[in-house]
Amino acid sequence: MLRDVDSPGGAQKRAAPGFADIDWSRPWFAQVAYRGVRWQQAALRSAADQLLEMNADAASACILTGRGERLAFIPQDELPLGIAYEAHIAATGCVPTRHNLHDFFNALSWFEFPRIKAALSARGSAAVDAMGIGPTRGGTRDALTVFDENAVLFACADESLATALRGFDWKTLFVDQRAAWSERCEVRCFGHALLEKLVTPYKACTAHAWIVDVPSEFFVWTRASRDAYLDETVAGTLLERAEFSSQMFAPLPVLGIPGWWAENESPSFYEDSSVFRSGRRSRATPDVKIAASKAGQAVAASAVSAGEGEESPDSTGQGDG
Repeated sequence: MLRDVDSPGGAQKRAAPGFADIDWSRPWFAQVAYRGVRWQQAALRSAADQLLEMNADAASACILTGRGERLAFIPQDELPLGIAYEAHIAATGCVPTRHNLHDFFNALSWFEFPRIKAALSARGSAAVDAMGIGPTRGGTRDALTVFDENAVLFACADESLATALRGFDWKTLFVDQRAAWSERCEVRCFGHALLEKLVTPYKACTAHAWIVDVPSEFFVWTRASRDAYLDETVAGTLLERAEFSSQMFAPLPVLGIPGWWAENESPSFYEDSSVFRSGRRSRATPDVKIAASKAGQAVAASAVSAGEGEESPDSTGQGDG
């Protein structure tokens, strides 16, 4: 998994933030703030208290990992030597966890989107089973890691907005269609490295957006129902899709999202071509929208309540990868 976060341009490493630096009023933390505030207080006391708090929630939630094992969190040094991080989680349900923000947000994502996390675990461990542990991870595991570390879910009921995102048409997406946000599209942060970076946000912070096609009524559902729909639908696609590569994402500079950063109220904010790039792809981005599944709609209709592993590729890079 990714462990070090470079500053824009990669020339200098950013100072590592700590647990006390989390500002839960930020919009990108809203989805995990309820549990996160409590975990933060435990983490500020000690690593042991953090794990106790996490495992108490895991015991009550009965979350299952990729091969049906119950989720639990263990100290990093309990990961056996020579065992891949993904394989250990799949076999035991136990997630090796360090006392840092990276693993803190990773644990939170297991509670926010448990089906997606389980699907990533299942695909990752299957790739390890098929290919073993070698000098390279392979395209599938690289793409799964990009998703796990740096993805946002772009829920969209308007194909023109998805087209604008895939086409680097920032003016349409963020300025001309600004009123569409919260009515025809919205974003959820998924990647835990992304959430870690957003503790100390900077303009060039760019996510890998996974476009999710949702019905128009999605935006009047409760937050819990919307999250459950995304969790069910995306997880199903991750498990069913035969091919998986990093080209299935679209870059999204997250501080450009309307309502997420005060400075983007001015259209001139988006004129910074070093961040809001025109695109460098020589071919069209594959259409990766996720068709609405009946299972996902069923989940949404009912108000759902809620390692030192191997190093990943640099999933925090900007631009179109």
